Amino acid sequence: MSSSKPDQPVKSPCVNVCFLDDNDVCLGCYRTGMEISRWGAMTREQQLAVMEKVRQRESQSAFVS
Repeated sequence: MSSSKPDQPVKSPCVNVCFLDDNDVCLGCYRTGMEISRWGAMTREQQLAVMEKVRQRESQSAFVS
């Protein structure tokens, strides 16, 4: 889970490698285009839910070494 305190925003997983694949998932941060565009307006709980999806997508990615 996130190491930030409950009242602090969740750190964006952005790594400045912005390229969406055919499934609309960024190859840099593993968020969808919609998740990226809505990140700043999401609640902490929504951001944490996205981070869980990011972990799942990253673990299933063919690009992970």
